[in-house]
Formats: sequence, C-alpha cells, structure tokens
Amino acid sequence: MRIGVMIGPEKGDSGRKLERMLRDIEWAESAGLDTAWIPQIPTDFDALITVAALGLASSRIELGTAVVPLQAQHPIALARQALSAHAAAGGRLALGVGPSHHWIVRDMLGLPYDKPAAYTRDYLEVLEAGLRGSGSVDVENDTFTVHNPLDLGPVAPVPVLVAALGPVMLRIAGEQADGTVLWMADERAIAEHVAPRITAAADAVGRPAPRIVAGVPVCLCASNERDEARARANRILGEAEVSPNYQRLLEQGDARDIGDLCVVGDESAIADGLRRYAEAGATDISVRLLPIGDDRDALIASKRRTREMIADLARELRPAPATAEP
Repeated sequence: MRIGVMIGPEKGDSGRKLERMLRDIEWAESAGLDTAWIPQIPTDFDALITVAALGLASSRIELGTAVVPLQAQHPIALARQALSAHAAAGGRLALGVGPSHHWIVRDMLGLPYDKPAAYTRDYLEVLEAGLRGSGSVDVENDTFTVHNPLDLGPVAPVPVLVAALGPVMLRIAGEQADGTVLWMADERAIAEHVAPRITAAADAVGRPAPRIVAGVPVCLCASNERDEARARANRILGEAEVSPNYQRLLEQGDARDIGDLCVVGDESAIADGLRRYAEAGATDISVRLLPIGDDRDALIASKRRTREMIADLARELRPAPATAEP
C-alpha cells in the first residue's frame, strides 16, 4: 500500500498559499511519502498548475490531482494542460479526473449535468487519445467530434484515475482508466462495492489491476480527543455530504458522515485503521491531515505531529524490496 498526503490551498493570500504548498511538498518528499494529492477546489488554485509548480520543487514523489472536473474544459485542452504539467514534473503526474457534482457543474458553472457517466465515457476516449502522444487526435462519438493535431508528446505514460462512486462509473473506470480516486468511502464500501466492481471491469477488458486511492482524514490524538476530531471533520469537511453521489456511496458502507470515516487516535489505532483500508482493497491512501486545537499554534502543532507519524507509518508499511534468488 502506498501512502500519500493531500496538499492543497487553504485560507490566505495566493502568495502565502503557494509558499506553504512548496514547503509541504519538500517535506513530503524528504519524509519518503509515495504521493501527494492536490484537490481541485472550486474556489481556489488550479490543480494542474499547482502540480507543475510542485513538480519543479521536487524530484521523486508522484503528484496527483484529486480531481479535475471534466465539464470545465474540452478534453483536448485538458490533455494539453496535463501533458504540460507532466513534463514540468518530470513524468510524475497521476491525472485524477471526474464528472464532479451537480452543485459544481450546474449550480456554479451553469453547465448541463445530464448523463454524467455517458459524458465521462466519451470524454475519456478523447482524453486517452490526446495523452498517447504527438499526432492527430481523431475521435467521433456521441458527445465529441474531434480531429485535432497535437504535437505534444508525453515524457512518460500518464496514468488516469477516475473518481468513480456508483456501479456505472466504476465499470467505466475499470474499462478505460488506471483506477479510481475516492472520497467518502469507508472500508466496507471499498471491499464490497468499489474493489469488486472496478477490478472485474478491468479484468474483462484485459487491463492491469486498477489502483484504488482512498482519501482518509487522519488525526493523531489522545483517546479522549477522538470525538473532538470527528466533530471537527464534520464541521470543516461535511459540506460534500449534500451530494447525492456521496450519499449513495455512504449507503454502501457503515459510515454515515465524514466524522465516521476519520482514522483517529494514537499511533497503533491509526496503523490499524489504515491496514483495514489496505485489506479492503485500497492500493493507496491519500491522507487528509485533520489537526485539532483551540488556536492556530495548537492546530499547527497537531498537524505536524500527525504528519510525522504518517511518515513513520509509511516507512513501516512500505513493502520490502525484492531480493534476487541466490
């Protein structure tokens, strides 16, 4: 199981946000984490431009988007932007994309949100052709008629991960992509709903076993602080629960809100919690650091304690390198 951390913009002016994210990626790489996931927040920085910036400040760590909404741009434009960020990062981009939610696409952007799964299937067909390499992209399907020259080749293959929550989207992700990026999925939802469906779809078309990236809020804290951590998660992360897509995903597991999904407690409790995700079928954990405290200094200290523990745990859980037969 690979362990990574979410790095994203938070409150503050743009310059300070960028400085903080650059410090965070330098820490994540030096700590030996496998991946860093950059959320695409509707009101903030562009995730792929952020990947390009973080790529220039690092050399090893994989940089993923979680996730770029498909409806906001044409697939050729997204392919061009992804290939550019991929080059800036030295071939370390994992492109997470998805059809987003009605409250972003329809209510914020004023775009149609009809048949998002069918739109995703058609979009991925064009995107995959654009990411393959230089040459003409020629795709005609129910949504797109594209005959576009593209002279931008990839510095390395670009893995594409699709935010897939329901059965149809999981089938599309298995058939046309390299895996899925999840949020609001607990261990049972992954074991009984996500992993079997996406793996069967990949197997049916001869694709490799898909990656399953589980986004998980994590807080290192004392036993008597667990309720505080879960309450904070519900307060600052709970707005996504209004989406019918997430509500249906919650119904597949035991959690009823984002607080239930948190992995909180001491080092042993967190290690056990992340191992349960691995046993359920998650290949990657994207840790959303969840600090607690009554003021800024306490929140910063809590965040640092949690992330240092995550770095130690990543080293512990990383598979040992294979040894040659004597």
